[in-house]
Amino acid sequence: MQLQSLWTAVSPELESFANRPLPEHADVVVIGGGYTGLSAALQLAKLGARVTVLERETLGWGASSRNGGMVLTGHKHGVGEMLKEFGAAKTHELWDASLAALDCVADIIQQEKIDCDFARRGHLELAWKEKHLAYLQAAHALLAREFDYPTRLVPKAELRNEIDTTRYYGGMVDERSAGLNPAKYARGLARAAQRAGADLHDGVAAETIEKNARGFNVRTARGAIQTQDVFAATNGYTGAATPQLQKRVIPIGSYIIATEPLDPSLARQLIPHNRMIFDTKNFLYYFRRSPDDRIVFGGRAAFFPETRDTVRESATILRQGMLEIFPQIEDVPTAYAWGGTLGFTFDLFPHAGKMDDMYYAMGYAGHGVALATYLGQQFANRIAGKEWRNPLEGLDFPTMPLYSGNPWFLPFAALYYQFLDWVS
Repeated sequence: MQLQSLWTAVSPELESFANRPLPEHADVVVIGGGYTGLSAALQLAKLGARVTVLERETLGWGASSRNGGMVLTGHKHGVGEMLKEFGAAKTHELWDASLAALDCVADIIQQEKIDCDFARRGHLELAWKEKHLAYLQAAHALLAREFDYPTRLVPKAELRNEIDTTRYYGGMVDERSAGLNPAKYARGLARAAQRAGADLHDGVAAETIEKNARGFNVRTARGAIQTQDVFAATNGYTGAATPQLQKRVIPIGSYIIATEPLDPSLARQLIPHNRMIFDTKNFLYYFRRSPDDRIVFGGRAAFFPETRDTVRESATILRQGMLEIFPQIEDVPTAYAWGGTLGFTFDLFPHAGKMDDMYYAMGYAGHGVALATYLGQQFANRIAGKEWRNPLEGLDFPTMPLYSGNPWFLPFAALYYQFLDWVS
C-alpha cells in the first residue's frame, strides 16, 4: 500500500514554480494555490490584472488534489436546513449558486481543454438507517416543490440498480453532479492560469500582510510585494498571516483509500452508473469508481489533519467500512491511502467576503471542488471591477472563545458526532 494520493500518482507532473523571482509590485496577491486561488488567478489574468499567487507548498498540494473528485450540487447543509436558517430568498440564491458553480467547472474544463476525466454521472445519497429515509423523502419533495429541481428516490427493493449492496435502506439520485480527477483538474487550472499570464510561485508562504496607504505589503521569506488587493484562498490551511481568518476556520482531516483495479465487470456490478456516492451519517462514507475501475473510498476516519500515522490508521478503518458495504472485494488489496485537510467553519457554511479590506473565500466543508472554482472566478471579477455574484455576502463568519486555529476540541467533536450517528 502506497501512502500517497491515487490522483497524484496517475496525473502528469506539474512543472515547478519554486525559486522564481518575486515581483516588487502586483495588482493582486492571491494567498493559496488551490482551486480558489488558481481559479481567481486565471480570471484575473484574463482580465488584464498583474496577479501573483503564493503557495506555501506546491500548486494544488492540499485537498485540491487529494479530495474524492466529486463535483456536487448543493452545500454541506441541506435545503431544508438552509430554509430554516436563511429563509426562501437567500436559500434560493445559495442553491442556484451551487448549480452555477458546477457549470463553471464544466465551462473552464471545456474552454481550457483540461484533461481531468470530467463526467456528469450524477450522485447517489444513501440512507444509513431506515429512519434516514424520511430525510431523503423530505429533501426530494422540497427540491421539487420549492426549487422545481428533479431528483429520484430509490427504494431499498430497487437499490441494486444503483449499488450492489444490502447495507443501505434506500437512496436519492441527483443526475446533475459530476466526477473528475482532482489532481489533473488542479494542475490544469495552474497551467491555464500560467498561459493567461498569472505569476505563480511554489514554496513561498505569505508570512505577514500589512495594510498601508497603497494597499498591502505582503512579506515572505524571499522578499515583499506591494499590492493593491489581497485575496486569501487558504481554506483548511489558513495560517498566522491572516489571524482574523485562522480563528474562524477549523482544519479537519479527511481520508481516502483506493483499491487495486477491479475486473471491469465487477466494478460495473458494484456501481452500475458510476455515480458519486455518499451516505447520511455524520461520520459519512463517500465513494466512487475511478476511471481505471478502482473503488475509491473515503470518510472522516479521523478528524485531525493528516500525518503518516493517521493515514495508516484511517486506511484500516476505511477498509473495514468499505468491506461492510462491498464484501465482494475482500480479496482486492488496498493500493493507495492518503489524507487531506478540509476547511470547516463553526456554522458549517462556507464564507466569502471582505474583512479588514482583504478578500477571502473558504470553509467549503467538503463541497469545494465546484464552489471554490466559482468563488475564485466571482472574486476575480469583483476585484477587477466587473459584474460579480457572491451568495455568501454579508453572512456572519463566526468564531469561538479561546480558538486561534489550533483545533483542540476535535476529539470531543468526534465523540459527539459518533454519538449522533448512534442515536439518530
